[in-house]
Amino acid sequence: MPESSPVIERVAAAAFRIPTDAPEADGTIEWNSTTLVIAEITAGAAMGLGYTYSAAATARLINDVLAELLVGEEAFAIPRIWHKMFGAVRNLGARGICATAISALDVALWDLKARCLDQALARFIGLARPAVPIYGSGGFTSYSHEQLTAQLSAWAERDGCRFVKMKVGSQPENDVARVKTARAAIGAAELFVDANGAYARKQALAFAERFAEFGVTWFEEPVSSDDLDGLRLLRDRAPASMDIAAGEYGYEPWYFQRMLAAGAVDVIQADATRCCGLTGFLRAAATADAHMIPLSAHCAPALHLHVCCAAPRLRHIEWFHDHVRIEQMLFDGAPTAKDGMIRPDLSRPGHGLEFKRADATRFAI
Repeated sequence: MPESSPVIERVAAAAFRIPTDAPEADGTIEWNSTTLVIAEITAGAAMGLGYTYSAAATARLINDVLAELLVGEEAFAIPRIWHKMFGAVRNLGARGICATAISALDVALWDLKARCLDQALARFIGLARPAVPIYGSGGFTSYSHEQLTAQLSAWAERDGCRFVKMKVGSQPENDVARVKTARAAIGAAELFVDANGAYARKQALAFAERFAEFGVTWFEEPVSSDDLDGLRLLRDRAPASMDIAAGEYGYEPWYFQRMLAAGAVDVIQADATRCCGLTGFLRAAATADAHMIPLSAHCAPALHLHVCCAAPRLRHIEWFHDHVRIEQMLFDGAPTAKDGMIRPDLSRPGHGLEFKRADATRFAI
């Protein structure tokens, strides 16, 4: 174990655009590719790896603005570096691309520190559990009923997921029929729906009552996550068996504090690729714990696995179709699902992921 913190010598980022395996859409947007931004931080003989799902401009921001702030810093001084980065983007706007850039670098710093100390990141942070439940997530509104059935049933049958989520909201007139199809496909598994803020308040409340007829137990972003009063309305008036969830667009710690102080959700979501990394995620977890509200990790399951093993009120990780596909394609050490759970490999230092750069080259931007 080193007696002092190694000094950061190099910071670099690159972006990769990976086509989806089929056209995808949710309640508000459509897409046909996902952009992965990789950040690498070198100190001594070790290199930390972080990443985010964002725009290619995130890599340029890291290389042109943030990298010079890190070079020469003590690698273990994560809180100081985090505040330094956050302050540096004040005039650029700390949310959005700036937050995702900080997120990738912060993850790389945590990974670097754990690798320098030759510890698995989950053990380094502090284990609360040895494995984390997942919920299968996709069911895009662009899918046919046949595609919807095939994807959702595979999560329930092949991966053992006890929870499965689908998208709703782009064509509200079709949503009840699609939910009925999903219910038939997944057997006894719990059904989640995600509107991505597509509905108006009373419209969402009406759909909550209809969806409850098919055993839906989770309604994510029934209205915009910025509409805290609307979320509170849904939380107060939706069927008691249905949790209202939101939070994936939290880019800074006080976002989660505002949402919980408003009593807007039954479960809060946090995304370490957006909320300023593992540092931000751990702050969100502490806020959820203080309000006695469950926490769920949004997307990027390989990146979230170790930190989720440490979060006290963690309920599950989103096993999101696009990100699972990318992480298993481009990262050695990406987890695989078994019996509805994923487990960290505690024999590997850091978060245990290695980027397969040669395989990613064809996607480079």
